[in-house]
Amino acid sequence: MSSQDAERRELERVVELLGRNTRPGRLLAYVGAKYFEPQAEQLTEFTIATEVFGRSAKDFDPTQDAVVRVETHRLRKKLRELYEKDGDTHDLQICLPAGSYVPKFVAAPEQEAAKSPTGQADADAAQSATTRRKALYFTSIAGAIGAIALAVVLLDGFRSAQSPPPAATASLVEAPTIAETGAKLSEVHVMAGYSGSEVIDNSGVRWTPDRFFTGGGPWALDRGFIRGTSRPFLFANWRAGEFSYDIPLERGTYELRLFFVSPHRVGDEKLASFDVALNGKPLLTAYDVNVSARGADVADEKVFKDVRPDEDGFVRLRFTNQIGTPAVSALELAPGTPRKLKPIRIITQPTSYVDHKGRRWRADDYFFNGFRSTERHTVSGTDDPELFSAERYGHFSYAIPVDTRGRYTVVLHFAEFYFGPQRLGGGGAGSRVFNVFCNGKTLLENFDVYKEGGSLRLVTKTFTNIKPSAQGKINLTFEPVVNNATISGIEILDESA
Repeated sequence: MSSQDAERRELERVVELLGRNTRPGRLLAYVGAKYFEPQAEQLTEFTIATEVFGRSAKDFDPTQDAVVRVETHRLRKKLRELYEKDGDTHDLQICLPAGSYVPKFVAAPEQEAAKSPTGQADADAAQSATTRRKALYFTSIAGAIGAIALAVVLLDGFRSAQSPPPAATASLVEAPTIAETGAKLSEVHVMAGYSGSEVIDNSGVRWTPDRFFTGGGPWALDRGFIRGTSRPFLFANWRAGEFSYDIPLERGTYELRLFFVSPHRVGDEKLASFDVALNGKPLLTAYDVNVSARGADVADEKVFKDVRPDEDGFVRLRFTNQIGTPAVSALELAPGTPRKLKPIRIITQPTSYVDHKGRRWRADDYFFNGFRSTERHTVSGTDDPELFSAERYGHFSYAIPVDTRGRYTVVLHFAEFYFGPQRLGGGGAGSRVFNVFCNGKTLLENFDVYKEGGSLRLVTKTFTNIKPSAQGKINLTFEPVVNNATISGIEILDESA
């Protein structure tokens, strides 16, 4: 029997044990089928939600509906319980690595030798066991001494005098490897501390397992929802300790993005600052994610423009202790523009969109609170009527990360979907009024979308010379005055020459 036949047989057997009509059984059958087709790259939260659990492809919002993450957690638990109970009858075992929906087939661990059915060992076996124990006694002493020495070395390397973050649990990943030194790359998207399969996000970016690192160790997040991101998988793991990344890149200009989340639980935050250096020069000094993100359950992203490889063709990142232990969840190096941050364009939809000019608008991200509409409307006054066909509404905010060096133009796109004589809400002028603030300053006061453009017509407002916050954010707050505030699209444009 080939290895793939054995895997198929194990899959079929476990699906039957779980029950083909149960949610865990259906989920395992689906991911297994994609694995064998092979179409593992299609195993995303969106495809599983729509094809396994019947969610609408038009309306599914992973930030509001956690069905896939919940059911995947249940499946992992069911698999663990099944193999703990009957593992000795399975030559192969199926697992779903943390942060991935692609199954892995691993050899079953060896079982302990069967005990004597009578409960009595014969004299020869007992004597042999005694002899072996004596030999193992001295071997164990030597092993213990070696283990103690190794622990001292590891602790010395960590040099933080702190225990691993209490919220973390060790991730089952391979030992760190030396930074790769192969062909130079044009871009890099890495999930730190993660060893599973690649993941494609809601804007089509392909994220790889951890690589190019030296030092530190992998950890897995063991708590629930992370706010301020539509890509929670980026924050499911991290690399912690003192460590470095040596990334081989082609000559050119890049944008660097570093992704962080606090290692502490909500209510148990501590000062935890550390330093980050880029090619030997300070990049972040006394950075504390608890301060920068303003919450232990909030994603934080740091952006740096105009990054270039060193003379040897590597971008070198070094994370070192200060008060706390360094930790990073993901890092990205993408082609950039000299001295200028590339435009950030966001639409209030669950997937990205390419407009008629070939510009990619990212899926809704960086938001806090509010609701995203599930209906789609055709909007006039634009060459892309589907681009602004949805909205985020309510009382909400966005914290969009940018490079702190520079000033920015903020472009806000609105449309009135609900109010108007021919619309469901009726009314008209005065039916929806709200304020918009940016980094503490008023951009729009008592703003009325209908009064500006009527129903189903794009209204665009542009604001220049916007200074980012000290934490590198364009903080936009939408405050209702009469009924809900609304937004359909946001652009952030670097004004640097």
